[in-house]
Amino acid sequence: PFFLMIRRPPRSTLFPYTTLFRSAWAKVCESPKEGGLGFNFKWNMGWMNDVLEYVQIDTMFRKQHHGKLTFPMMYNYAENYLLPISHDEVVHGKKSLLNKMFGDEWTKYAGFRVFMAFMMGHPGKKLTFMGCEFAQLIEWREFEQLDWYLLKDKKHKQSQDLVKELNELYKKHKCLWELDRDIKGFEWIDADNAGQSIYSFVRKSKKGDDALVFICNFKAESYEDYRIGVPYDKNYIEVLNTDDKKFGGKGNVMGSKIIKAEEEECHGKPYSIEITVPPMGAVVLGLQNKRRRKTK
Repeated sequence: PFFLMIRRPPRSTLFPYTTLFRSAWAKVCESPKEGGLGFNFKWNMGWMNDVLEYVQIDTMFRKQHHGKLTFPMMYNYAENYLLPISHDEVVHGKKSLLNKMFGDEWTKYAGFRVFMAFMMGHPGKKLTFMGCEFAQLIEWREFEQLDWYLLKDKKHKQSQDLVKELNELYKKHKCLWELDRDIKGFEWIDADNAGQSIYSFVRKSKKGDDALVFICNFKAESYEDYRIGVPYDKNYIEVLNTDDKKFGGKGNVMGSKIIKAEEEECHGKPYSIEITVPPMGAVVLGLQNKRRRKTK
């Protein structure tokens, strides 16, 4: 499953162990001294419901529902949120996470991959449930073990490999967890590209020494020479691409190619780059060495 960041509170606190809470109640994660309930995390059920509804929509009609993936950021800093794929949603006939995805077999697996990358990039701690990490075909059943035999199938092993790599990415880059509750840790690059169903954003660290740019395409169309605004005058390199053949994708990757920022304004940013955006895929870009321009 996803790497979950939790802390054990001091023994003097009201709750002796790390605690989770599911409710619409306000101030769940605030101290009791400040009128809160004192829990460590709150399940973000609104995020879960919105994103799971979105991935079941025909890709042709997702532009009418684009706000389902952007709205959760409107209230993201109200609590210390955990992003769950709840047991309530992958059990008792509600379908597994994989089979919630719209489309044919390839589109379902590609949708699973871009969804997982989007989830990892989104602020909030991560929680999957019982077989989601290797794209189990049927929903969880409490009376038997998971279908581990599926890992002999290449598609499921590749799905698990993607989740493993996302976990490593999460642990390696502090920008993905250091400022989850700070508005400075997240910035939309383009939240309004409903026509192409592309969401792009950047995650930042506290000292500004670590950052990742996410470009998530929820349509089964690829885009060549896609220009995207970037906040830094630096070189960029692809650190993860869900369309990589090793994850079961079509291989629309940039590999070790160095992508140089150009002094061309785009998406309200002073610099921009051109990349290839794969179909139903996510591209994650990291920063390379810093380049300084001469002042005019």
